[in-house]
Order: sequence, then C-alpha cells, then structure tokens
Amino acid sequence: MTSFGGGISVRKRSRYFTVCTGIMYKERIYVCHTYYHAYVTLLKEFALPASEQGKATLVLSTMSSDFSNLKERIEKQGIFEQVVEYDEKPHTYFEELERYKVGGQGFVKHLINRIIFTKKLAKLQEPYIPVDFKQYKDIYVYCDSDPIGYYLNYKRIRYHAMEDGLNCIVHWDTARYDNRGHFGLKAFLASMNLLFIQNGYSKYCIDMEVNDLESIRYRMPKMKEVPRKPLADRLTEAEKQKIMDVFVENIHELKAQLEALSGDKKNYIILTEPLCAPEVRKQLFRDLVAEYAPHGNITVKPHPRDGVDYGELFPELIVLEKLVPMEILNFLGEGFFDLAISVLTDINGIFFAKESVRLGPDFLDKYEEASIHRQNEQI
Repeated sequence: MTSFGGGISVRKRSRYFTVCTGIMYKERIYVCHTYYHAYVTLLKEFALPASEQGKATLVLSTMSSDFSNLKERIEKQGIFEQVVEYDEKPHTYFEELERYKVGGQGFVKHLINRIIFTKKLAKLQEPYIPVDFKQYKDIYVYCDSDPIGYYLNYKRIRYHAMEDGLNCIVHWDTARYDNRGHFGLKAFLASMNLLFIQNGYSKYCIDMEVNDLESIRYRMPKMKEVPRKPLADRLTEAEKQKIMDVFVENIHELKAQLEALSGDKKNYIILTEPLCAPEVRKQLFRDLVAEYAPHGNITVKPHPRDGVDYGELFPELIVLEKLVPMEILNFLGEGFFDLAISVLTDINGIFFAKESVRLGPDFLDKYEEASIHRQNEQI
C-alpha cells in the first residue's frame, strides 16, 4: 500500500478525506501515451482481484500516438469505468516557451530558465486536462517527462511513474541524459518542486515502476521492480482474447498471415523503429531485408509510431499492421519465427520467435552520428 508523508496510506487517506469533505474518490487512473502503455495497463488491471476490476479510468494522450479507434474498442470490452482522450500539448505548441527551452548563457541563467519553463508549461497545459486528477486515489503515468508530469507536480498531485518502454531506462536513462551536468543539484531542485525531472526525481512522484531494476545502472530509492512477464504469464485465455480484441481489428487476417509462413524455409521478422530521418531509416531497413532475404522469408512489423509506409517500400513482403503491439504476437503462439531482428527495441519481451537479436548502437553507428543514439555514454 502506497504511503504519503506521515505514514498515511493512499487508501486510508482517501477514506479520511471522504469522511471530512464528503467527496467520493475514484479508484485509479492511468495516463497512456503509446499502445505499449495501454497493453501494460491491461496486464495490470487483469492482475487485480475480480472485485477491484472495472473501476479504473484510462486516459489516452494523443500527443505522440495515433490511437485510431482504440478508445471505442476498449470501451466495447468494458474493462474500464471510463476511457477518455487527452489532447496533451507538447512544449513546442506554445511559442512563448521557446525562449526558456533554448536556455541561457551560463549555468545559472540556464537553470533559471529551466525553473520558469517548468512552471509555465504546467500552467499552459491546464486547459487541456480532461479529468479532475484530484478525484483519484491512485494515478499512474507512463512517460511522466511529457507535460502531464509537469502539470501534476504544479498541482501538487501525487502519482506513480511508469516505465515508458520495456527496460527503456536500461538502454537510455532519459532523466540523467536530459539533465547531464550538475545532476545532483538539479535532482535536489526537482525534489523541492522548483524544476521537473522525470522517472522518480520529481517531488510528487510516489514511486517509479520498472521491469528490471537490477539492470539499471543508476538506481534511485523510488524505483521499484514490477516484471512484465509474470503479468502476461498469469493471463487466462479469456483475458488474452479480450486483449487481442482490443488491439487487433482483424484477428483472422493476422492469424492467416502467420499461418502462411513457409515451413521449409527460415522465417525472419524485422521490427522497425522510428529511428533516424525517414530516408535514412528506409535505407537501413532495405539493407536488413537484403541481408536476410537470401536465407528465408521476411516479415516486417512496423513500430506503431514509425511513419514510413513499409507496405509501399516492400510490396513483395508480408507487412503486419503497425498499430498492433508486437507483444500481441506472443498470444498467437510461440516460435512462429526463427529469428526476430531489432535495432534498439528490447528483445526480452519477444516469445513469438525462437531466437532474437538486438543489433544495438554499433549497427546504428553506420547510419547516423553516434552521439544521437549513444545517450548513456554521454551521461
């Protein structure tokens, strides 16, 4: 049970204020920015006792993802009490923030600009907030580096931060990268709510949930480990079906594509990512296809946020629906593919292939300046 200062748990605290104020607090709310966030949220909800399910609110931020008709498909399953869309605005939407984002000459001036930026972005976000977050006992935010994190701290609303992607902090510690140089001082100022740092460093972040704590180089006290695999392993067949119904509009077409894979040749699946500039990215994946095509059949799984049209780029290949999270392929059976190939995507959540390979930064060095993707080495 999460506790606030003074040892009062979230639940006891909410009951206390219900008695004192007459306000009926809602159970929990999740703020999701990607399909993967929504997928993990479903895993977490299904892991709760049946008596606690169906009481949460799901917020889909449209700032960085095209959720298409996901809201309607989730509502149809009746998993949440409410599903709302959030027109979250990036800092680039507000012209008056540009002068503070660029920073100033010298460390002190830059720090002052950061403090001003923190408060202004939060305040400017307020008209777009779709719900009253103060009504909820527990608030879960994926990628609190987005404006919603600034807003909650500005309003002094406590929340749980969630890992943006599987093991993402292992591969790119965004908090330390974004605040490299005098990080200790900046972290202290964040703990005082003078400026904002994501991933557990902000004053009103209760804890930071990650998949694999042991693999994170710079651990901090608020981090707690909640592995994803056990959450997926405990799913019933009925729950798996609900998740597939949420994320796959034409499950029969997807199954047919996978079942059509030839058994007399090796089958490879290439996972795309929104890497590099689009034209450079096209060349990167052309090269990968050319490397593996002589050895077997190639299937391409575009990343949900990858804007390249791979059906047009590879008309001769099977190109899966990009808005289907790759984790859904695990529900359709293990070993469909002999090898899954990713560039930077973490491969620990892949079970639909017999083997997986993450090519990593060394491979990407051939296509773009190394400093762009070797963030951890710059901390």
